[in-house]
Amino acid sequence: MCTVCGCGNTDKNSEGHTHSHDHDHVHGHGEHHHHHDEGTHDYGQGPAHAHAPGLSQARMVQIEQDILGKNNQYAAANRRWFSDRGILALNLVSSPGSGKTSLLTRTIDDLKSELKLSVIEGDQQSANDAERIRKTGVKALQINTGKGCHLDAHMVGHGLENLDPEEDGIVFIENVGNLVCPAAFDLGEAHKVVILSVTEGEDKPIKYPDMFHAADIMLLNKIDLLPYLQFDVEQCIDYARRVNPGIKVLQVSATSGENMQSWYQWLRATQQISQIGR
Repeated sequence: MCTVCGCGNTDKNSEGHTHSHDHDHVHGHGEHHHHHDEGTHDYGQGPAHAHAPGLSQARMVQIEQDILGKNNQYAAANRRWFSDRGILALNLVSSPGSGKTSLLTRTIDDLKSELKLSVIEGDQQSANDAERIRKTGVKALQINTGKGCHLDAHMVGHGLENLDPEEDGIVFIENVGNLVCPAAFDLGEAHKVVILSVTEGEDKPIKYPDMFHAADIMLLNKIDLLPYLQFDVEQCIDYARRVNPGIKVLQVSATSGENMQSWYQWLRATQQISQIGR
């Protein structure tokens, strides 16, 4: 996990961040890992569920607690900010190439006359996706993370100041394409939405269980391609529910529009919930 090496440090701005390694590099092979068989070394078995050269499991746990503790303070502030304004914030996560941006632009085109929508775009470099979003007519802010592999709550908090989304609307936070690190970082969102493409393989939920466990809903995208692929939809859903029994699954196609209405109905209902208590 990136929290071990320090790239999750939240003391940075939305222009990017650098890695800080203040530990000594120890040469040796006393690190905690398991041999499942001759072909597998598992470095996720210790208390930290991770490995970093020169760091003990206890030190890794402490670093992760420090980083995530700071992040969670910023996330709590973001969550209050959203709640005070009746805004539904959604953290869209996926691997690269899942069709996340295409799904988002289709959603905006179909709902922008009905709902108040805005977007925070996260990428390592370039503003390509934010420019695609702006062409739909809604506000979009690009956050480039540099070498960072995920957005964090501090970045998002600064981004909201510039984005200035409308009250009683929806803010989509499109995270960096990565099924590992974004799982650990709360941005203050109401829900994580994981997008999985049928071109990626049905075993992604058990390969990257932290992300699917953290998500409340999975959008199985590009189902228009199923006739041309060997992809077991039921097996994929079963894997997802092994990791997260309560995960909601919707099968959609951002290209053909198939079943996108089920996603829109979920958005409407969830956005109405965000209004309760205001």
